[in-house]
Amino acid sequence: MRAWFANIVQTISTVGQGMYITLWYLLQTFRRRTYTERFEYPELPVPVKPRYRGFHRFDLTTCIGCDKCARACPVDCIYIEKEKAKPPLKGFVVNGFKIDYTKCMFCALCVDPCPVDCIFMGSTYDQSCYSRDGCIVDFAKLPLTVAWGQATLNPTAVAASKLVVEPVWVKPPPESAPPAAPAAPANPTAPANS
Repeated sequence: MRAWFANIVQTISTVGQGMYITLWYLLQTFRRRTYTERFEYPELPVPVKPRYRGFHRFDLTTCIGCDKCARACPVDCIYIEKEKAKPPLKGFVVNGFKIDYTKCMFCALCVDPCPVDCIFMGSTYDQSCYSRDGCIVDFAKLPLTVAWGQATLNPTAVAASKLVVEPVWVKPPPESAPPAAPAAPANPTAPANS
């Protein structure tokens, strides 16, 4: 019986503590200034913490096209287009590096496996656009100062890079098997089984 009363007292005190915290925050909302009074958001950027994971920053000049970032992405939002480098050079030449931000969950799992540190999370938090096509950013088409500058991404530069509309990824045509060699005729001198 004593344990039962102890449970009731503990339940009432726990609910009371939760209601106290809720009421305290409710009263604080009437005392604090609004968001736009503290930050002039559209005109001045909102300060973010140093470890904030915003839109990516990507250096196309150091990328070796290893696909490790695309393989590490849990939602498959990174698309890399590359081709083999010409004979004096080794490796690959990256022609396209697209990130679909409608899928990206900003987990930063693509940053760690990169062997040359050409991709990491930036501090940009606003990539407003009016269509879903604006959320697909091709870093290879952006000017180098935008893709890798201090300003990182801005909607105007991304919109300017989309003047030529291309699909995000095109499935390559299936490689057809080489035609089978014609069957050799049966040996005409062999006796036929009757």
